[in-house]
Amino acid sequence: MRIVVTRRIPGPALEILRAAGEVWLPDEDRALSPEELRKAVGGASAVVCMLHDTIDGAVADAAGPGLRVVANVAVGYDNIDVAALAARGVAVTNTPGVLTDATADLTVGLLLTLTRRIAEGDRLLRARTPWSFHLGFMLGSGLAGKTLGIIGLGQIGQAVARRARAFGLDIVYSGRSRVPAAEAALDARFVPRDELLATADVVSLHCPLTPETRHLIDAAALAAMKPSAYLVNTTRGPVVHEAALADALERGEIAGAALDVFEHEPEVEPRLLELDNVVLTPHLGSATVETRTEMAVLAARNVAAVLSGQEPPNPVRG
Repeated sequence: MRIVVTRRIPGPALEILRAAGEVWLPDEDRALSPEELRKAVGGASAVVCMLHDTIDGAVADAAGPGLRVVANVAVGYDNIDVAALAARGVAVTNTPGVLTDATADLTVGLLLTLTRRIAEGDRLLRARTPWSFHLGFMLGSGLAGKTLGIIGLGQIGQAVARRARAFGLDIVYSGRSRVPAAEAALDARFVPRDELLATADVVSLHCPLTPETRHLIDAAALAAMKPSAYLVNTTRGPVVHEAALADALERGEIAGAALDVFEHEPEVEPRLLELDNVVLTPHLGSATVETRTEMAVLAARNVAAVLSGQEPPNPVRG
């Protein structure tokens, strides 16, 4: 069986795949163009793809009738047309759970970097800007007693809330439904999204990208936030309207923003690059050796299961 891997992955995952079939890897470790992707998948029984690969009906048709599974090395699967693949009898899988802690750690790291102006201070020193200590120098914002508003209290949102409690933050959340067990464990309070935006000192985004959440944080949402509030996004870039965010920051409508994901990744709204009250990282949410290896291994196990006629550990239901 031919297994197409669209980008290089850790060795332990390749070992699993090579035991299940003949593995094809691109010569260069870069994102394939749509044309290259359609050509590469020809005759594939399985495709292991990354979040930047758009897998739709056209790609499935290019693979041919032998395609049985598409394994996304990510939790989110907004890059895959699940319905189109299901109509062709192709299973879709993802890699939930294994990146929860790593992404939550980065979220809190971004929050601290933003509110305590850590990256800004680092840039100041590297630029050899003269400075001296005084009581008003580079003041940031403390977290104790403030309110963290989480939009999407799933696994990652709950992991962020657990960490935030250690810093003395109160937790409110909004989402498609209430999570009573998490409310009890985290002393979290469910509120309508409008109330969350109006009252939270920090808004952290952990909802999946869907047609309903695309540009969830737009000009109106940003205008509803407190001028002293911060925005953190470690979910999917298009949840935030980047141009509207740049406008809001330039006008002082919110105090700052930290982004690990971008609307037109890898491109970034140019105005954000010029603002000191913005922290930017290049999609590092799951970027630990341990986590990325576990993600790839889980994707490989999903492929191996389907090709051997078994139910995959992590099927995506359309």
